Amino acid sequence: MGLIEQMGKDIVNAMKEKDQLKLSVLRMVKGAIQLENINNKKELNDELFIDVVSKQIKQRNESYEEFSKAGRSDLADKVASEIEILKGYLPEQLSSEELNKILDEVFAKVNPTSAKDMGIIMREVTSLVKGKADMKEVSNLIKDKLSNL
Repeated sequence: MGLIEQMGKDIVNAMKEKDQLKLSVLRMVKGAIQLENINNKKELNDELFIDVVSKQIKQRNESYEEFSKAGRSDLADKVASEIEILKGYLPEQLSSEELNKILDEVFAKVNPTSAKDMGIIMREVTSLVKGKADMKEVSNLIKDKLSNL
């Protein structure tokens, strides 16, 4: 069963269980997927679903940081709950060891000489870890490795 079909079933279950938080989060994701489909004429598939969910998590992480800075723990807690719901739809995340192994392989393949090669490395790594790792963390790891060249 695809992720989009699973989300549809989860929406129905959330309605039956009267889980308003989960229902609202899933409806937002469904709307974002439909918007992406219409605006960019992208096919409805698991890859699009993972892209949209990843973007939603990124937005909520930014909101969480802002709410935390502003001392709004009530809103920060709500956003944290939304993030946990969304993370349930992503593939299993890579461990630090697995991520470093992939980065080492890409570095061996690309053989970067300076920080100017960041784009090439990111392009290679993104295709391998998209949806399986936080791309902000991946970017920071690549920058660290490039600075140590």
